[in-house]
Amino acid sequence: MTNAFDYETSITRNNGYITAETQAKIRRTRLLIAGCGIGSSPAVCAARMGFENFVLVDGDVVDAHNLNRQFYDFSDIGKPKVAALKDKILRINPLAQVEAIEAYLDADNTDDIVGKADIVFDTVDFLDLPAILRLHDSAKQHKAHIFTALSVGFGALVWYFPADSSLALTDMLAPDIADVSAGGAVPSYADVFASFIQRLAPHLDAEVVEQVSKVLTMMKDGKPCPASQVAVGSFAIGAMAMSMIHDLLAGNPVPSAPKLVLHSFRSYQTKIVDVSVSRTQAM
Repeated sequence: MTNAFDYETSITRNNGYITAETQAKIRRTRLLIAGCGIGSSPAVCAARMGFENFVLVDGDVVDAHNLNRQFYDFSDIGKPKVAALKDKILRINPLAQVEAIEAYLDADNTDDIVGKADIVFDTVDFLDLPAILRLHDSAKQHKAHIFTALSVGFGALVWYFPADSSLALTDMLAPDIADVSAGGAVPSYADVFASFIQRLAPHLDAEVVEQVSKVLTMMKDGKPCPASQVAVGSFAIGAMAMSMIHDLLAGNPVPSAPKLVLHSFRSYQTKIVDVSVSRTQAM
C-alpha cells in the first residue's frame, strides 16, 4: 500500500465491465456538471468510475436541508457547492482537473462554460427554465452531448440528447408551452413543468405526481416550495446517468430524445418513455 495516488490502481476493479479503450475515453472526457445539488451524485459516481476532467457550475451554498440527498456533509454547510464538491472529487482522485465556477448560468456565461465540455450533465434547478433552455441550446450549438436528470421520488429520470440530435429540449416542451400559452398568458415554468408532468403522469408513481402537483401549486401561489426528494432518487440519478454515459463512450446503443429512461424502485420497473407520443415500453 502506498500514499501516492495511482490512476490504474484506482480503476482496477472496473476491469471486466469497462474495457481499456472505454476507460481511456472516460479518463480524457471533459464533463460539465451544471447544477451541483443533485448533480453531486453523478459527479461523485463519475470520479469513482475514472473521469478526471470536470467543470462544476453552481451559485448556491450547501444548506442543512440538502444533506438528506446530496453528497455533502454537515461540515460543508455554508460552503459554495462547487467548492465542496471539488473537494469531494479530489479526495477520490487528487490528480483530477476540476474547475469550480461559483455562478448561476446566465445569458453571459453559458456559452463559454458549455464550450469547455464534451458531455454536459444538466441538473439545473427546475425553477429556472430560461437557464435550462439556454444550456440545451448551447450544447446543441457546441455539438456536446447533454443528459438531463430529475429525481422522481424513489427513482430517477434521465433524458439524453445526442450531440448530433435534430431535437432539442425546446422541441420536446413545445406541446406544453403551446398548451399553457393557449389563453394568451405568458407561460411560467411552473405551468410548463405541470403540463409536462401530466404527460408523464401515466408512467410515474402516484406519490410523485401528488408531490410535484403540491409544489407547483405552491409556486403559483408565490410560496416557498421545498420539493420533496430522497437519497434513493439522488443516488439513482448517478447510477443511471453514468451507466448511460459509459454506454455512449463504449459505442453501445443509448435511448435518446424523444425517448427518456425512467426507473422506479417503488414498482421495480425501468421504462423507456417516448415523450413525443406518450408511449411507454417496459424493460
